[in-house]
Amino acid sequence: MNWAEILLQCLKETDTSLISYVPDISIDQATSRMENDPFFHVVSATREEEAVGIAVGAYAVGRNSAVFMQSSGFGNTLNAIGSLCIPTRTPIPLFINLRGELGEFNIAQVAMGRGTRPILEVLGLPHYTLTQVEGMDRVVKGAIKLCHSSRQPVAICMNSLLHGGKLA
Repeated sequence: MNWAEILLQCLKETDTSLISYVPDISIDQATSRMENDPFFHVVSATREEEAVGIAVGAYAVGRNSAVFMQSSGFGNTLNAIGSLCIPTRTPIPLFINLRGELGEFNIAQVAMGRGTRPILEVLGLPHYTLTQVEGMDRVVKGAIKLCHSSRQPVAICMNSLLHGGKLA
């Protein structure tokens, strides 16, 4: 199985069926599969904080959800995470496609790519970075389990070593 297939299997095994996301070509292998799988209800958002709000609403009515975004948009979520998810103890797995690392061609992506993990640390949120398919299922399922048992967001960061990245 490739990384996207493993990711979908992990989401299914953790009963995470509502996916909100901001479209990104690097994670399209996963999100397009989700859109074609009846297990998932996939909602495309226009901004990352909107995707977080959708996921929080789904959780409030009893549906496990996750958010997919790019690191450049992660900054848009900070108020939603800091003033909604954290104080209300809402467990939302955040799948963040890290830009600004190996092979990056767009200088505008570098700052938030570098800043994403330190910002997660300042917020006190656990984060794990996926760089290879081997062992990926253990990390993803473990992170989602931690997310729900601790009732707080957890970030699963994905970089170009995992999915190939964007091409210029």
